[in-house]
Amino acid sequence: MSVGITVEHPVPHVHTQNGLAESLIKRLQYIARPLIMRTKLPVTVWGHAILHAAALIRLRPSADHKHTPYQLAIAINVPARIDISKTNDVASTSKARLKRGRPMGSKDKHPRKRKETEKVNMIESDPEKTLDNNKSMIENCALEEAQNDDNEIINNEADNKNDLEISINYVNTGNLWSRKAISGFVIIAVYVDDLNIIGTNKEIKEARDYLKKEFEMKDLGKTKFCLGLQIEYTKNGILVHQSNYTERVLKRFNMDKANPLSTPMMDRTLNVEKDPFRPKEENETDLGSEVPYLSAIGALMYLANCTRPDIAFAVNLLARFSSCPTKRHWKGIKHIFRYLRGTSDLGLFYSNNTKPVLLGYADAGYLSDPHNAKSQTGYVFTYGDTTISWRSQKQTLVATSSNHAEVIALHEASKECRWLRSVTQHIQGTSGLPTD
Repeated sequence: MSVGITVEHPVPHVHTQNGLAESLIKRLQYIARPLIMRTKLPVTVWGHAILHAAALIRLRPSADHKHTPYQLAIAINVPARIDISKTNDVASTSKARLKRGRPMGSKDKHPRKRKETEKVNMIESDPEKTLDNNKSMIENCALEEAQNDDNEIINNEADNKNDLEISINYVNTGNLWSRKAISGFVIIAVYVDDLNIIGTNKEIKEARDYLKKEFEMKDLGKTKFCLGLQIEYTKNGILVHQSNYTERVLKRFNMDKANPLSTPMMDRTLNVEKDPFRPKEENETDLGSEVPYLSAIGALMYLANCTRPDIAFAVNLLARFSSCPTKRHWKGIKHIFRYLRGTSDLGLFYSNNTKPVLLGYADAGYLSDPHNAKSQTGYVFTYGDTTISWRSQKQTLVATSSNHAEVIALHEASKECRWLRSVTQHIQGTSGLPTD
């Protein structure tokens, strides 16, 4: 800009790119909320709690500095960081916590107990000594010896080294764990208590055997159902669809015996007054609570976001009238149900014979919402000729021309492209796969 200010938009869904101001505000909230909850004061003292939290932040040393902001700015005598030694005292640990990989209070006839180790001082004033100490601790744990039932000494050097190698070499990215080895790779996707393991056969077997030793697990074989998604394996690739979920939704809304249609939405007209998707008029009445409009929108949005990009625009259009739907909008919902009735077996096919290239398309519909003078943004990204990301949403800005609407759509698509590229490159790099 002319005043020297550069506007940089962060990549979507990447919280690490938030600025220092956002991080400071979040830190202030994390300190002020417990203060009010602990003291049981009314919410009206929120301003005083924020000021008190700011004062505490100025008095506390940060993670990167040994001195507080007051000491760095003004040479005054305020408390600095104090290193307190910690010990590993297994004897003081309760019996319930001696179980590994099991929740507190669970019943087990043969609980596995932690191996007793010597008390080690974990805090050192010198960072180099701390690193040396941690390295020596890992080596001592790997060379630790155990006794069997006959009190015979058994050397567990090889086994412990393998366990440490598996546990240390994993790279954590949110709910995704990946490990790179000489012979292959393995990626573990975690969702609550469900694990999906992807990789080469040898690495998958090693990771699965190691997890079974540490936790109580059940191997269900190849993933066939996951969060409502059905996965079918063929010689040419993998098909991901939601036919069972679609049938349940149609049966839930009594549309399982309706006549199928070939398009996801009815025709629209350029006449604003005759548009079937216009907002509620004064002479129209809202749908009552007996019509499950919001439930239908939620069920359709899950389909549109997972495996059915062909209904994304129609669902987005009808979701705008969730607060005051009419019979015209409910007819649009039924139209989508009838379309799903004839296309319930459609899904996304990931072929194994295509070239892995990230390709994106973006478009804009100028004045797609003529009632509010808003345009529509739409983009789709494919990887190996299969759709992996898509979006259809009304633009928040008022475009003054079709060119302006296209620029807004390209801006949104470019942010998504940058995020997808960073994700794919990260997975390829941490897994040892060839990059594009």
